[in-house]
Amino acid sequence: MPATTATPPPALRPYLAARHELLWHEADAFAAEHIAPRAVRMEAAPGRVESKVADLMAARGWFAVTVPAAFGGLGAGNVAKTVLIHRIACVSAAAAAILQATLIPVGALLHFATYEQKGRWLPGVADGSLLLSIAVTEPTAGGHIGGIETTAEKAGNHWLITGSKIHIGNSHLAGAHLVIARTAEAGVRTSQALTAFMVESDRHGLCVPAHRPGLGLHGFSAGRLDLDHVRVPVDNVIGEIGQGLSVAQSSSILYGRPNLAAVSLGIHEAVAATTTSYLKARPRYRGALSDLPVLRDRVGDMEARLRAARILAYQAVHLLDQGLSCDADLINAKYLGHQWAMKSAQDAMELHGAHALDREYLLQRLWRDIQHTHPPAGTGEVQRIRLSDAAFDDDHIQWSERLAAETAWAQPDPTAA
Repeated sequence: MPATTATPPPALRPYLAARHELLWHEADAFAAEHIAPRAVRMEAAPGRVESKVADLMAARGWFAVTVPAAFGGLGAGNVAKTVLIHRIACVSAAAAAILQATLIPVGALLHFATYEQKGRWLPGVADGSLLLSIAVTEPTAGGHIGGIETTAEKAGNHWLITGSKIHIGNSHLAGAHLVIARTAEAGVRTSQALTAFMVESDRHGLCVPAHRPGLGLHGFSAGRLDLDHVRVPVDNVIGEIGQGLSVAQSSSILYGRPNLAAVSLGIHEAVAATTTSYLKARPRYRGALSDLPVLRDRVGDMEARLRAARILAYQAVHLLDQGLSCDADLINAKYLGHQWAMKSAQDAMELHGAHALDREYLLQRLWRDIQHTHPPAGTGEVQRIRLSDAAFDDDHIQWSERLAAETAWAQPDPTAA
């Protein structure tokens, strides 16, 4: 793969501390040594779920990059999380997807789990023995949270969960799933009708059907969970009964959207690097294709999109780390980051001509992978509606303001004498 940005560009200096730059170089070195050699194999065997890459990232504690040191994590924050996902995605979007998918339910636990629950789940994430998934999307409802049909019924000291979830990231690697289920009778408002549960993957009645590869992100599993009266103890409820909508929405905004912005950014950067490398090496008219003004114009547009996407992605998570209100910025980074990367990928396909159609050529993988950052955490239509809410100053919860500034989870057990 052609070299991408080897060092953080000057435009990111307002958002990166010295520790972030060290992590940038660490992630690049890791990707070159461990992921690049496996990327070809992952492409060649789309029906296989890649677990070794997950093990290697887990060994570095990267799945707990935002987890406080009190629970064994790195406690490095959201900018650090974006650095890791971005740099890994430059080499393999599938590997970056494995990383980002567990970081979403980790965020939910940080904000909604009790101190005891954090102590139960997060150390396993930190030491690499436990990957997580978040299970919201359903076969019929899709991403419409209000249409969730999976139910949880109280039975003594347990809950019985029945239903199906689809497009669940890390479905085949996760040791536990954060499942959103309906706990109220029909007619109750969605804001009070749903509850979040931690469901261990070995619970009786939980079935994970065989992996089915998608268009892109080969090696990453985004599969289905079928739950048939799965019994979980009341201690597995995350947050309060009826708070499931808040758990799902806040996780999507604070973690899902910036994570996907980082994946899109990595793909975008690889697209630009691949294209410029190709045009410089392709002879034409006593020079190279890169000398032709008509092609330089197309590449200039690509470069403008890439630079803008990079700033959006890092500025948004920097605001989040500062505890500032930035929901719309996180949404915008995901929306425009995907849109711009899609446009650059399509331009790159055209600039490569028939060469781009070779299945063994990197660009085709990048084009297929970028399709996967559109639907999760809300399609473009969903993002535009949320941005219009900000434009009209509608009264919506600002999760970044409400949750990101909270530090209680990083403190010692408040119940301890």
